Amino acid sequence: MSALDSRLPLVQDLDLNGKVVLARVDHNVVEKGVIKDAFRIDSTFGLIHYIATKGGFPILMTHVGRTRDSKTGHIKTGSETAVDPIVDYLNRKIEGGFVAPTFPIHPEKGIERLDPLTLAPFLERLKNRQIGGLYLPNTRWFAGEESKDAATKELAKDLASLADYYVNDAFGSWQPHASTFDVAGLIPSAAGFLLQKELSHLDLVLNPELPFVAVVAGSKYDTKIGPLNKIYEKVDHLILGGVIYNAFLAAKYGITVAGVDAADVELANGLVEKDKNLGKILEPEFVVESESLETYDPAKVKTINVADFRAGQKYHYFLDVGPDSFDRPKIAEVIKSAKTIFVNAVMGKTPHFSAGSARIYQEIGANKVGRKLFGGGDTLTELKNLAPGVYLEALDDPSYYFFTGGGAVLTAIESGAYGLKPVAALLKP
Repeated sequence: MSALDSRLPLVQDLDLNGKVVLARVDHNVVEKGVIKDAFRIDSTFGLIHYIATKGGFPILMTHVGRTRDSKTGHIKTGSETAVDPIVDYLNRKIEGGFVAPTFPIHPEKGIERLDPLTLAPFLERLKNRQIGGLYLPNTRWFAGEESKDAATKELAKDLASLADYYVNDAFGSWQPHASTFDVAGLIPSAAGFLLQKELSHLDLVLNPELPFVAVVAGSKYDTKIGPLNKIYEKVDHLILGGVIYNAFLAAKYGITVAGVDAADVELANGLVEKDKNLGKILEPEFVVESESLETYDPAKVKTINVADFRAGQKYHYFLDVGPDSFDRPKIAEVIKSAKTIFVNAVMGKTPHFSAGSARIYQEIGANKVGRKLFGGGDTLTELKNLAPGVYLEALDDPSYYFFTGGGAVLTAIESGAYGLKPVAALLKP
């Protein structure tokens, strides 16, 4: 792990006594109104307790899910993306109690303004220590959070007016929005403990001990092309899964796979050409084809050997890699002997197609010589579900590290740790 950049202000260097601290966290763990996995919440307890023990008054905020319609710009609010389950969880775990104020909601624009007057009585109760903290509504319910216009600037100003300090502890929230980026330039700001920890561990991926193996999957190739090209330069071997692997196979073998866009295949051609000379990509030998995208029907599922592909063939959905792929000596030996393994992958479409993910997690768990770095909420959730023995062992094994944001790691691989815009916004000139 590397030392942090000396330009990065740290929360432990702030005098928090009697000060209001606005903390951006990444508690994006709610799915359909239920907490899917509390790992990201638990990871911020250090900051929450620190603010309280140093005499500060915490105000927390996070985004939950995707609320803005990309075509109309309308913001959808409701119980499925509310912070209420998070507040309930915090109040079961932390003494003092958090309160979530409410604001008027426009049916299309969401919360048009964070009115400081609405919050005034809550702030008074907070400063009188009648409550332990405030928790703002889902930041993506606010009209200015993602809009990148005058409303963004207004929201940032309103947020800054609430507090003496801004602390970013949301490594996984790497996009430059009002609550992660704009507000940082308006009041004294610093990095929280989790953000510091994540940045330190990023060095293990950015400057890995060799041999370095990366396992990367995703549902869209175009969103991963930049990070994939960068990580390809660093790795000794790369294993692909999900739609990314499907696009690679379609490009390399000239086949058509259901659910893979022609644009993704075109992008994958570049990686295919690059790998012709370097041969870094290890191809799981078997893929699981299904006629149905949503359900598992044994009569409509079969395993196909990649070696049987012929140009021009058309296939249904490839929804998993065959677990027998990892019996092959080359892949098994590469994973077993790697000194650094970065995993940002669910190999198949869960919950019905998970055998490939379960098997590769077991193979990674058998590696006793390297650092194993897992990125992303989905990756961690599936590791828990599909390989609980590996997960439980990892909790007490310093050779493992779980990042709270896989997308943030991939972005940092492309831009550098301090190229993440919310991190850059904290740096002193």
